[in-house]
This record gives sequence, C-alpha cells and structure tokens, in this order.
Amino acid sequence: MKLSLKDSAIILLITSIITLFGNFAGYNVSILEALPGMVILLLVSVLGIMLSNVMPGKIPSVAYIVTLSTILTIPGVPFAEEIFLYTSKVNFLALTTPILGYAGIYTGKNLDDLKKTGWRIVVLTLAIIFGTYFFSALIAQIILKFIGMI
Repeated sequence: MKLSLKDSAIILLITSIITLFGNFAGYNVSILEALPGMVILLLVSVLGIMLSNVMPGKIPSVAYIVTLSTILTIPGVPFAEEIFLYTSKVNFLALTTPILGYAGIYTGKNLDDLKKTGWRIVVLTLAIIFGTYFFSALIAQIILKFIGMI
C-alpha cells in the first residue's frame, strides 16, 4: 500500500514534532534552536517522496532523500554550510525514537504474518547483523590502514 503525498507529509510532520521534543528532552537542544534543521530535514524528505512518485522506475523514496541530502551538503554547494549547521542541531538518536516506535507498531500489527516466517527470519536477521558488522569493520580496517591511522 503506497501512501499519498499528503499522508506521508502528515506522518513526517508528526515525526518531526516528536523528534523536536525528544531532541529537547534527551539532548537539551531547545526546540527553537533545532526547528530550522528539522524543517530542512522535513522538506528534503517530502521532496524525496515527490521525486519517487514522478520519476520513472521503482526507486524507493529513501534513495532520493539520501541523494538530495548528500548533494545539499557537498562543500561548495550554495547554502551547504548553513544546511549542515542547522541540521546538526537535530540529534540522530532523537530522529530514531519515533521511527523505531512506528516499526514496533507495524511489527505488532503484522505479528501473524511474522509468525508464519518461523525460524527462517531469525537466521536471516542474524546473517544480516553479522554481515553488516563484519563488512563495516572490514571496510574501516582497509580505509584506516590505507590512510595510515593504524
């Protein structure tokens, strides 16, 4: 089921509000101080969703969001420093709190489907966690050795 742009924008707005309060409660960053960065993140997210709806192919909106965010913060791009300055006021862990809450609700809602997958989902999860950890460590090792830090 694909959400409409309006529904996605409402969900992102609710997530943004929760994030601002979490950022304040957990990291002592005032809501007004973090608000410009949160607005930027919200706008980039909505723009990424819009792009995924109009561009050909079935590329997920997260790919557009990450690409836009990367382009907007490349040194030399107009306003890149300002975007970085404002968005750095929003702590990453404050962003993950509502997202993990949504994931928990979704998982609970689809628990019967999850039960049908049985033990295979456990094996898949462990393989993904191991692979992510192992290859992240391998890449870090190679890069740190290449630049002479180890």
